[in-house]
Amino acid sequence: MTVLEEGQIQIHTENIFPIIKKAVYSGHEVFLRELVSNGVDAISKRRMAAMAGDCAEGEEGVIDIKIDREAKTLTISDNGIGMTTDEVKKYINQVAFSSAEDFLEKYKQESDGIIGHFGLGFYSSFMVSKHVELVTKSACSESKAIRWSCDGSPRFNIQEAERNEAGTDVILHLMDEELEYIEPTRIRTLITKYCDFMPIEVKLEGESINKRNPLWRRNPREITDQEYIELYNYLYPFQGDPLLWVHLNTDYPYNLQGILYFPRIGGRADWEKGEIKLYCNQVFVSDSIKEVVPHYLLPLRGVIDSPDIPLNVSRSALQTDRRVRSIGNFVAKKVADRLRGLKADQPLFYAEAWDALAPFVKIGSMEDEKFADQVADLIMFGTTALASTETDGATPDPIPCGEKAFTTLSGYQSRLSTEANNRILYCTDEVAQASALSLWTSQGAEILKTETFIDSQFLPWLEARHNDLRFQRVDAELDDTLKDDKPELTDQEGETKSESLRTLMKQALNNDKVTIQVQALKGDNAPPAMILLPEQMRRMNDLGALMDQRLPGLPEHHVLLVNRRHPLVEGLVKLKSGSVLVSTSGVSPTETLAQGLARHLYDMARLGVGGLEPNELAGFQSRSAVLMGQLMDRAF
Repeated sequence: MTVLEEGQIQIHTENIFPIIKKAVYSGHEVFLRELVSNGVDAISKRRMAAMAGDCAEGEEGVIDIKIDREAKTLTISDNGIGMTTDEVKKYINQVAFSSAEDFLEKYKQESDGIIGHFGLGFYSSFMVSKHVELVTKSACSESKAIRWSCDGSPRFNIQEAERNEAGTDVILHLMDEELEYIEPTRIRTLITKYCDFMPIEVKLEGESINKRNPLWRRNPREITDQEYIELYNYLYPFQGDPLLWVHLNTDYPYNLQGILYFPRIGGRADWEKGEIKLYCNQVFVSDSIKEVVPHYLLPLRGVIDSPDIPLNVSRSALQTDRRVRSIGNFVAKKVADRLRGLKADQPLFYAEAWDALAPFVKIGSMEDEKFADQVADLIMFGTTALASTETDGATPDPIPCGEKAFTTLSGYQSRLSTEANNRILYCTDEVAQASALSLWTSQGAEILKTETFIDSQFLPWLEARHNDLRFQRVDAELDDTLKDDKPELTDQEGETKSESLRTLMKQALNNDKVTIQVQALKGDNAPPAMILLPEQMRRMNDLGALMDQRLPGLPEHHVLLVNRRHPLVEGLVKLKSGSVLVSTSGVSPTETLAQGLARHLYDMARLGVGGLEPNELAGFQSRSAVLMGQLMDRAF
């Protein structure tokens, strides 16, 4: 072969390749993405040149990957526009900048500084190769094919070559430590990861291996639900079907397409990294897009594809600027629009999906004022009210959902009595707060069912946003509608039953941090005793637990409410009044039994709200056994 030229690549550093390896690319495998992307670009350029009459159109574009195990080479070929000798010199050789470091810094900052400048994408091949050859023939010139070769140093040479058709072959002579890339399975995996949705067919040893024609590039009106679900299952295998999806499509003020899915979250969602896949012109870039999508939408899944998202020079990271923030706002608004349409058109399905949607809506509202305005009327809570059956064509409220029902805040407020004064009752645990819940519902009160962790922050946020709202947990305090206000009679010593009970409970507990209240509660199912936690005190306790990353426990300061109308408590009063001194200690067995029962009432009330710590359960069991023995003695 005739050597046409020898020379040195025009850089002013000793060697650019170590910088490419260490400073530009985070992983070696992306070389394949870069080389295939270059081939796709070349095919697109040939198509445009052919339309302008500058060259023949040629056959349908294709990227062909070939493996030679004996020679330890990997070849990536395209039938694109190819290059002349002068173009090779311009795009491959002249990496002309004052220093490699300055170049990298420059193109990390420029808004259009993505891969492709001065052949940097091509040079990623040296991450895995000890020697790279490029054989190319221009489709727009009568020039012959040429072969460019370089061993990873700044030295190169250009020779005449044999290539019948226009296009480019990139031949990688792999390093011994990079021979994984002559394994067909490894190449297939990388093409599926990075190039699966490229518009050009990619072949491995003659077999087509990419899907092409991405769903998000099609008109949503032409896509069936099954096609959306199949894409989700392809991208996220073994994750079940999605709840719903949002199709994104805009070309102003930026170009962006995509499909976002709401998953059926069965465990802890990833609120930090996320699982949405970012593409640039159908080339996979990253699955960590926290700079693009608002934090509260990160656990969504799917694809965002935009050539207008600014990437750094290696496409491995995003650069935050005004466009990125604008794209984030666009995505959030499209999500809100989708949810609003779903609630209006399919209220029953919306209610069924609400438990999975709630974290996105609530966290998003707290983090994003615009999003909060967009979803204000979409926020729902479970409710103890019966589901509405009379709709008159409007969305029912409460909305039925199996054995549950859901309501909006406005729906709840519309059913409040005047006396309630915009007080919204809620519970966070139907089991632990069962006594208080039953007490309220037995008197006709409607209770919202909330979630422990998110709502511990969300409800105060709602109160701060709406001055007319006041949330109160069912076990915070009781109002007069739950109490029997009949006057009490006094005994011979001038004491009422309430006063006598309060004295007994104080003696039995001997704990100044527990406030004793005695009331006559309405309802046959009212408990003998219950723990009350004033709302603000409990919120402070819950906040402290959240900051310490622990479950909230029972605060030391709390209220023990004793129901004097309960048969067990009435029996305790009779037992106390009938006690006589029979021992030298000054305390009768009956008095001891009364105090034991009083303590047992308190223990049961604590047990009902999860207020007994594991190390206290043994003492509770021991006291219960002694108490049962004392009762058996009296029985016989």
